[in-house]
Amino acid sequence: MSQVKSSSLGYPRIGENREWKKALEAFWSGKLEEAAFLKQLETIRLNHLQLQKQAGIDLIPVNDFSYYDHILDTAAMFGVVPERFGYTGGPVSVTTYYAMARGNKTASASEMTKWFNTNYHYIVPELKGITPALTENRPLIAYREAKEKLGIEGKPVIVGPYTFLKLSKGYAASELATVAAQYVPLYAQVLRELEQEGVQWVQMDEPALVTDVSDADLALVQSIYAQLHEAAPKLKLLLQTYFESVQHYAAIAALPVQGLGLDFTAGAEKNLQQLESIGFPQDKVLGAGVIDGRNIWRADLQERKALLARIAKVVPNDRLIVSSSCSLLHVPVSAALETALPAELAGALAYANEKLEEIAVLATALNEGEAAVKEAFDRNAAALAALAASPSRGRASVHAAVASIDAQPSERKAVFAERQVSQKERWQLPFLPTTTIGSFPQTAEVRQARQQWRRGDLGEEQYRVFIKEQIQHWIKLQEEIGLDVLVHGEFERTDMVEFFGEKLEGFAFTKNGWVQSYGSRCVKPPVIYGDVQFSKPMTVEETVYAQSLTSKPVKGMLTGPITILNWSFVRSDLTREQVAYQIALALAEEVKALEEAGIEMIQVDEPALREGLPLKREDWEQYLNWAVLSFRLSTSDVKDTTQIHTHMCYCEFHDIIDSIRALDADVISIETSRSHGELIHSFEEHTYELGIGLGVYDIHSPRVPEVEEMTSMIKRALNVLEPELFWINPDCGLKTRGVDETVASLRNMIQATEQVREQLAK
Repeated sequence: MSQVKSSSLGYPRIGENREWKKALEAFWSGKLEEAAFLKQLETIRLNHLQLQKQAGIDLIPVNDFSYYDHILDTAAMFGVVPERFGYTGGPVSVTTYYAMARGNKTASASEMTKWFNTNYHYIVPELKGITPALTENRPLIAYREAKEKLGIEGKPVIVGPYTFLKLSKGYAASELATVAAQYVPLYAQVLRELEQEGVQWVQMDEPALVTDVSDADLALVQSIYAQLHEAAPKLKLLLQTYFESVQHYAAIAALPVQGLGLDFTAGAEKNLQQLESIGFPQDKVLGAGVIDGRNIWRADLQERKALLARIAKVVPNDRLIVSSSCSLLHVPVSAALETALPAELAGALAYANEKLEEIAVLATALNEGEAAVKEAFDRNAAALAALAASPSRGRASVHAAVASIDAQPSERKAVFAERQVSQKERWQLPFLPTTTIGSFPQTAEVRQARQQWRRGDLGEEQYRVFIKEQIQHWIKLQEEIGLDVLVHGEFERTDMVEFFGEKLEGFAFTKNGWVQSYGSRCVKPPVIYGDVQFSKPMTVEETVYAQSLTSKPVKGMLTGPITILNWSFVRSDLTREQVAYQIALALAEEVKALEEAGIEMIQVDEPALREGLPLKREDWEQYLNWAVLSFRLSTSDVKDTTQIHTHMCYCEFHDIIDSIRALDADVISIETSRSHGELIHSFEEHTYELGIGLGVYDIHSPRVPEVEEMTSMIKRALNVLEPELFWINPDCGLKTRGVDETVASLRNMIQATEQVREQLAK
């Protein structure tokens, strides 16, 4: 009798102790030769496969491992390398691969943007002028490695052609079918070679199918998969969707593939409704994504088992695969090291390895009965009950404030035009004022001091003196460079969200909860497990000290409520809207504390506002309404002369420009240098009448931009934006950059600004 299979859709790359990150950075710095580097990555990759095998996973993904990013991998596989990198064909070298991701001395990096509505960033393929060719069959190489070295019959994972093209740039929307005609034969070749190798299952990731898919795009998808089936008719293709309910369910379920993967965590209600009302093809298997691949909480195994039983009424067990909802790339590796957390919290955590166990337990329960895994079910129920009973979830005053949210201040006392007059008189800033986004380089010395302080090797007072020395040095340096509005540098902060979570009630911090954000950049999101509440001022001491060192204004630097929400692992017993309001009300207290201490320029960053957008446009309005309200709850109860700034990261702004305006921030800075032209085009179509700074250079690349590059960017922006409202700033914070390149880049930025000022004054 055929049984339920278990599957993972992908495994974290970074390693339990971030071995992957350390290897990349050692190679980039020249401390590790290429051959040794590649050997280290192979060891990490094989270890990950072995872990999944030991967990009892039947269908183990291969080719999900990456040297940087899986979309960049796909681009490299098809020779999608922009001309500026000097590529001449054949397999893409490691040097060229990383140049595309990070830039080099002669070529700027490719654009980077968010992977759907997650905090992972991918490198955007540039298709313009490219004649694609299969440079090497990466899924086949990964399959052979797993089989030959570990005896694993792997399931190659490939980014599907529709998703790959939809996430690429360099062609008009009307040209999609024409571009697809270039790439589908290459995909067909990949699949044909996998079929010839004897591969059993291939996971074709098509998360773009959960977005708004037009009728024309649907017809294209049908054509694509008909061609792929014809190329490799004996290969079992699992068309995998995730992050939401699939669009055009009936048509997608009818595609000539052998399996369809659906997310039963995000978009679960709609996917389940479609499954039950429309049915499921009898010639296909269903990949049931019932274990959440994006959050860190233990699943309620009884509830998940009941869901699977409901699904089994439509799709019997012999055609069912129990899996994670998406790749486990978005969660940390192992919760085994989290020994310092409160017991009720530690017991409720499930990282990637624990989620693999949950998948295997559910599959066993379906195949052998719950009695076979009773201990696991009992342990699970006890852990969830302990978390629910935590006193941190019962702060009555917090719940009362959220219940009366309409009574909280959420509008500035004066409109922007009136505030602008008051602020101009108050601040006396020059034309085209210059500033930075907040952070300055976190040098090895800074990181070492923080580690010593956390270990107790450096006393509290010694550490405070050290931080003040860093602030003093960079205030002086900013004045020498010629910046108009200064920042204290954030040397006391490890991460822009973690820092605030450590000082607010309701948060917890893990020891090993690292996840990949982009490249080797890993973040350790806070865990919001209780009610969020303000305790005491969090940023006042450092900001006031910085202001005491200069006559120029120093901005207070806060992270906004939606970014804290979106960049944290959020409790699942409340709605995200309710948690956002809790955070917003707590931050409002910090804004008041800064203003009362004399800090009247306050930046409340919301780089993650757009990434929280639902993937279906029909759901946008509801999210944007409470997201904007949350920001305004944090920032509205201030004087007219207090200037509220905010910052946003890479994203497409034109479709949420009204919501950005509704934030009512006095100044917004936007991270745009890798896609500057696209954003300028947005402002050619939409009027923006508040203060704005478009990032004039890319801080994610180590290259120092030339003055001429920045003057060109500034001039183009001034063609469509009001010069009196325009600010000059880098793309983002400078935490990850080196000191020398930071200083050189900022000097060039000031020189570019002065040139434009002189030209416009003539």
